[in-house]
Amino acid sequence: HHQTSRPQYSLLPMAQHPHQNPNRSIAMTMFAAFIVSSTRALVVPSSVRTLAFRRAGASTLYASTLTTDATSSSSSGTSESSSLVTIEWVRDAVTNVLNESFDYKEVAKNAALGKFQKKNKKKNKKKGSTGDDEAPPFAEEPVVDLEAVATEAMASAVPFTGVDAMVTPATKEEFGDYQCNAAMGLSKNVKMQPRECAMKIVDGLKPLIGDIMEEPEIAGPGFINLRFKEDYLKQSVQQMAADASNRLAVPKSAQHKKIVVDFSSPNIAKEMHVGHLRSTIIGDTLSNVLEFSGHDVKRLNHVGDWGTQFGMLVEHLRTEYPEALSTETSGNVDLGDLVELYKAAKKRFDVDEDFKIRAREGVVKLQAGDAESLAAWESLCAASRVEYEKIYSTLNIEGLEERGESFYNPYLNNVIEELEGQGLAVESDGATAVFLDGYTNRDGSPLPMLVRKSDGGFNYATTDLAAIKHRVQLEDGEKADRVLYVTDAGQSMHFEMVFEAAKLANFVDASVSLEHVPFGLVQGEDGKKFATRSGETVKLKDLLDEAVRIAGEDVRSRMENPEEEFNEVMQCIAQTVGIGAVKYADLSMNRESNYRFSYERMLSLNGNTAPYMLYAYARLCGIIRKATDQEENGSDSSLVWPEAAEVIVSHESELQLIRNLVRLPDILNEVERDLYPNRLCDFLFETSQKFNQFYENCSVNKAETPELKASRLTLCVVTAGTIRLLLNMIGIPVLEKL
Repeated sequence: HHQTSRPQYSLLPMAQHPHQNPNRSIAMTMFAAFIVSSTRALVVPSSVRTLAFRRAGASTLYASTLTTDATSSSSSGTSESSSLVTIEWVRDAVTNVLNESFDYKEVAKNAALGKFQKKNKKKNKKKGSTGDDEAPPFAEEPVVDLEAVATEAMASAVPFTGVDAMVTPATKEEFGDYQCNAAMGLSKNVKMQPRECAMKIVDGLKPLIGDIMEEPEIAGPGFINLRFKEDYLKQSVQQMAADASNRLAVPKSAQHKKIVVDFSSPNIAKEMHVGHLRSTIIGDTLSNVLEFSGHDVKRLNHVGDWGTQFGMLVEHLRTEYPEALSTETSGNVDLGDLVELYKAAKKRFDVDEDFKIRAREGVVKLQAGDAESLAAWESLCAASRVEYEKIYSTLNIEGLEERGESFYNPYLNNVIEELEGQGLAVESDGATAVFLDGYTNRDGSPLPMLVRKSDGGFNYATTDLAAIKHRVQLEDGEKADRVLYVTDAGQSMHFEMVFEAAKLANFVDASVSLEHVPFGLVQGEDGKKFATRSGETVKLKDLLDEAVRIAGEDVRSRMENPEEEFNEVMQCIAQTVGIGAVKYADLSMNRESNYRFSYERMLSLNGNTAPYMLYAYARLCGIIRKATDQEENGSDSSLVWPEAAEVIVSHESELQLIRNLVRLPDILNEVERDLYPNRLCDFLFETSQKFNQFYENCSVNKAETPELKASRLTLCVVTAGTIRLLLNMIGIPVLEKL
């Protein structure tokens, strides 16, 4: 969702060419357009501008970055000195080697010429397949000035960046920790064989990474495998153990940003349903990850607290709850079940014409600031707030600031004026709309984005544009660098259009990133809409209560005496397991996928589930308690982490566990960048599997020497700390005994 723009090419004028003819001019224009259409300029913060050329015969962008210091290591994304090396450090090293070893201008030139020659070969092959001796006159190919093409490519070229380094996590354990595929695409444009090109990269890498990594290995036609040295791995996991109760030695981001995360967004006077679950827990998890990385995060709840339905509700309160219309008495009014109140008001609206007229007039009064209408509206908001705060408390959601649609009312007229002043908003069938290039109805007609209705009312798009302007531009806003909108995938086009309009209207600077974070549907076990037996939408409160009930039954079934009173500790376990199971089951799925809701699967003790991970943590705590002679003095006893010891590797499973644990910073950076919480769950499950393999082969309490016992205990501490950190990050408290 980064902003994109087209790079500008200053084509050579015809007067500079020795042979002026229309075909040559047309050819240069056509080829320039072809090059421009194949490249994109990615807008990134401050002094960094990236220009990407798609290389001939390659499937990835060959991008280069121009900064005040092209070889700066600050792009590694970490601000604190730490022995934990991330993939960005490796990318920086490879990038430095590329800039030292190869001429990026020559690469850009060869890529541009190769691209044209490849296109020309395809045309000639197609032409030859017709069987005609000669093509008709109108099919004559215009002549292209290749020298001019080469000159333009070299003039536009900029140094290599981390994108060009093509460093990724190793796809298989036998390939090491990382792999670099840069030589495969680069070789053609530096006129080398891939293995020869890879060797040149390796020669440059050795002095840069030699203290931390083994000598790079060239595999196959030119892939470079990179593997951490064992000494580095042992030192890193020891440092993680020393910081097990805090950050596990994971450094914060060097690029501190202000980030707004817009999530949850229930509607006033309506029950929160299962759809709100996904937005709420995905948004909360992403906020936790971003805060852990060191960013300034503002969590905003864009509640639906404004609109035409409030005229109906206020008018209903006027007759049923008149005390709600006075500021002196509205605070004492119990509106009861808001859902039933809404249904009653809607029923009157549908059958009573006089009520409908009064309701519509009530909207106008409310928007005009009528005191009675505002008092009734505030009563509705307060009652709704009480209900959804109960849900947030159950889900362990904290720090979510309510800033509803009504907040942006004072800014809406100004948004319309700015859009009209720039010629972006125009009259359309009595309404005001913005028409954006590339958006059409099914019949091919332009698709309008309405910003003002024919009756003068505003639309969701207007409010969202005002919110963007407030969050990133206005002095009383957040001045955000990045804004995330966590909503269902059905709103994707809406946000695409709103973001595009905001950019065209200059409501956001080029450095600001607006990102929609879409998610799929929650379905029933039959793959259909998740609903009650009567077909109604499942209330979120009922869903969570049922999960806790089932978890409680499971806890009781495991008690020595099932008739024993269900005490506070047992209730806490049932609550943690039940709510955690619902959250983990959702977050463990790719957020863009639909998933089938199943209590049985999510509460299982087997597989990638919350109960399994909670049990893994409790088991680790038991191992550590036993190894350190810590007495279990009841539920209030808290585990004390033993001091980190020197790590000794005596078995391959120990090394595999360590390799996995030191990947933690990379996993967190991936989630920060790509916004997929399921990667946290995947890493948690993989970590627990690696630990099981280690524990099966390496006894802790029966280790051969005290030093080996201390070493293995250190690995237990880091594993437990990792599980606790990530479970807390997704909003699940851990239990030391389960």
